[in-house]
Amino acid sequence: MNVLDIPEIDKLSTSEKILLVEDLWNKIIDDDSDIPVPQSHKEELNKRMIRYKSNPGVLLSLEELQDRIERRK
Repeated sequence: MNVLDIPEIDKLSTSEKILLVEDLWNKIIDDDSDIPVPQSHKEELNKRMIRYKSNPGVLLSLEELQDRIERRK
C-alpha cells in the first residue's frame, strides 16, 4: 500500500496527518504479532554493543543532550 492509494490523505491538514500517523503507530504497538528481525540487523546490533562495551566513552543524560542541542540553535 502506498499513500497515493488513499486520496483522502491529501485533504488532511498537516496536524491531521500527524495524528493519523500517531494512531497508526499505536495500532502497530498494540499488535501482538511478531515482526521478524533480519539477521543483518541482529548482527549490526551485536557489533555496536561490542564496540560500546570495549569503549563506552562519555554518556550524556537526556537533559544534557537537550541542553547541547539548545545551545547550538
